[in-house]
Amino acid sequence: MEFDFSAILLALTVLFGLVWAFDRLVLYKRRKARLQAAGADYRDPIPVDWARSLFPVVLVVLLLRSFIAEPFRIPSGSMMPTLDIGDFILVNKFDYGLRLPAFNDKFVSIGEPKRGDVVVFRFPGYLCEVNGHLVRSGDMTCSNPATPVPRQNWIKRVIGLPGDKVEVHGSDLVINGVPVRADEAGAFTGNPQRPVDRTMLDMGATLWTEHLGQVDHAIARMPAYTRPKSIPNEFVPSKVPPNCYLVMGDNRNDSLDSRWWGCVPEQDLAGKAFLIWMSWKGLHTGGIDFSRIGKIIR
Repeated sequence: MEFDFSAILLALTVLFGLVWAFDRLVLYKRRKARLQAAGADYRDPIPVDWARSLFPVVLVVLLLRSFIAEPFRIPSGSMMPTLDIGDFILVNKFDYGLRLPAFNDKFVSIGEPKRGDVVVFRFPGYLCEVNGHLVRSGDMTCSNPATPVPRQNWIKRVIGLPGDKVEVHGSDLVINGVPVRADEAGAFTGNPQRPVDRTMLDMGATLWTEHLGQVDHAIARMPAYTRPKSIPNEFVPSKVPPNCYLVMGDNRNDSLDSRWWGCVPEQDLAGKAFLIWMSWKGLHTGGIDFSRIGKIIR
């Protein structure tokens, strides 16, 4: 099910605002005069009272989520070990410019993503070829390219900036002709009761520190699990197009990212992830992970 909380907040803000404004401009004086003439105490009707009380609350929440910070929950292991399933994160909504809530159109330009940023974005769709042209589809197999692209929020790390030449072959990453260095940090250790951890343990996952420009961050490798697509490939060129960003998951062998569906258009960006404010590992597999609360995302 597609669920756009920003759209719901925007709709509620408009609804409560219109009800309250219409009542005060059109109905309020006549109702007050009628009640005073009848000798009754004045009271707003229940719908108006609710709209008056909830409008400022919903408006503040909408403004905070749209222009300051928005919470998200990590649903998959594609960004492990940086982000774990069950992490609740905050996303900076103004680093890359201010956007209209629900519509996501930028109306104030502030900055652009940097290499190494962990970004949240609207999934742009899979690339399919139709009559010699590439189109975005919600169908990974491209058997039905007209399938609508779901309105989902995804999270990955920025690898390539507009104009960069990026090559990916297995675990080797080359940007503008310079290999990206990574140092092995040791074997992955996790909770075998959790399915994603168990898969990584069974596949002999190892942890590495990748030096991506100015950002040193952790990645996981498990070549025994799968070999992802290389870049360039039939749909994804090595040169990143203008106003587009190449992104990859830190769990390099278990991430559905730009290697499959190309770059993220600038208009699909939602913001930069910066903080883990809660981490829930599951009722029977660790509960709250207090060690991750307050962790800065790098």
